[in-house]
Amino acid sequence: MTLSDENLNIAVIGYGYWGPNLVRNFAELDGARMHSVADLDETALEKVSRRYPTVQTTTDALALIHHPDIHAVAIATPVSTHFDLAMAALKAGKHVWLEKPMAETAEQARALVAEADARGLILHVDHTFLYTGPVQKMRELVQTSALGDPLYYDSTRVNLGLFQRDVNVISDLAVHDFSILDYVFDMQPTAVSASGINHYPGTPENLAFITLFYETGFIAHVNVSWLAPVKVRKILIGGTEKMITFDELEPSEKLKIYDKGVSFTDDPEQIHEMRVGYRVGDMWAPKVANIEALRNGTEHFRDCILTGKKSISDGRFGLRMVEAIEAATHSMQSRGATVQLPSYEDA
Repeated sequence: MTLSDENLNIAVIGYGYWGPNLVRNFAELDGARMHSVADLDETALEKVSRRYPTVQTTTDALALIHHPDIHAVAIATPVSTHFDLAMAALKAGKHVWLEKPMAETAEQARALVAEADARGLILHVDHTFLYTGPVQKMRELVQTSALGDPLYYDSTRVNLGLFQRDVNVISDLAVHDFSILDYVFDMQPTAVSASGINHYPGTPENLAFITLFYETGFIAHVNVSWLAPVKVRKILIGGTEKMITFDELEPSEKLKIYDKGVSFTDDPEQIHEMRVGYRVGDMWAPKVANIEALRNGTEHFRDCILTGKKSISDGRFGLRMVEAIEAATHSMQSRGATVQLPSYEDA
């Protein structure tokens, strides 16, 4: 059967923290039908039935995956279950939406990418920030050279909790910055150094400072923590011509552009003078799309399935994120040792 926007049936596995948001967006998505939800918690499934009476529910995820009427499966379960569920869905011929990070290891992620490629299926990883108006505007500014040459990226992403049991703070928070960097600058780091600590025995690392190195001389620094007394979500980007701030928690004007910078001269006649100059111009807040990121993402997923185009956060993108997480975690556990990242010539 050839898929059209009239018969695209989507199922969601996992109705815990993020699953309800997925179900809501898929249920409201034009050109698709929210078909089924699977979860081990029957109380959660009762909530689904009360809110979405036409949506089928089951505690058997594999039965849902093999249901002949389902064309795409969204997986919002603990990362330790991602590989088995996603591989089963791909082998059953389903398109797959995976929450981030896409797998526990890069080896698992590569296997999922290979399976999706072999079967001609869409493998989409939900790196949500790529679908926000501010991040898309940041990419536009960088890609059109409005900032000049990019110099640095500095991010603070801290709060008190939410402690995770199966992933460390790099997988939970820093992965957002890894994805923003990859998407906005369209280049990949060559090496990473990270320091961090686990303050509570038996739990993953809860604080980390990460530096990413690039061949161009561009550098990125990411500070992530579950132990901060306040919630901060702020990014600074510096270029030779302009600079950007992105404060996710601002109620309005989240993105601001500053016409500020420095300039140097190598004029031999000025060799005994200060050779640096400072430029201070205007600040403005550009208009950005205000649509929910998850709505953008689900529409993109639908369009990729129906047209066959590649997702901007496809399996290969998700693989790069897992490789960055692995390298940063290895560096952190080696007390900041620099770890080389794979070459992405074919990215």
